[in-house]
Amino acid sequence: MMTAPIIWRLPKAAMTASISEMARDGARGCEGVALWLGRRFAGIVTVTHVVALRGAGITRCPDRLSISPELLNEVTMLAIRAGVYLVGQIHSHPSTWVDLSEADKRYGIRVHGFLSVVAPDFARRPNTALAECGVHIFDRGAWRRLGAIERTCRVIAATGDVSVEQVGDMS
Repeated sequence: MMTAPIIWRLPKAAMTASISEMARDGARGCEGVALWLGRRFAGIVTVTHVVALRGAGITRCPDRLSISPELLNEVTMLAIRAGVYLVGQIHSHPSTWVDLSEADKRYGIRVHGFLSVVAPDFARRPNTALAECGVHIFDRGAWRRLGAIERTCRVIAATGDVSVEQVGDMS
């Protein structure tokens, strides 16, 4: 049975908040990350929340990052309370390289339809546009980078606000 491709509505506010979150780590020469929560209806996924990760459950380094199961559980609890689910993530890489690394492919979330965006230059430029990023989906058991035309058709810049949440140790 064929299913229609998933379309993502990504509010500009989500992209702005995500770049700002990752730039904190980029300023220290490390990869950064923000998680996206949202809803799906009739094949359209709308990003509604940007989640910033805090505390000992996240490790950020120049060449990798890792999220503990305990911190992901906190994200899950937030999603359940909000009536949404984890729909994607954005993380940064050094320089202009925006493909997924082998570690990203192997250890990242591997769920059909999951969106994984890679921002260049450790997200240090506040005006980084989605067109400058690598946009990848997990589809049919593998990661695939969207080409420019497919990205434009399937990841729609939307208006509206998003909720920006923090999980993890806030101290």
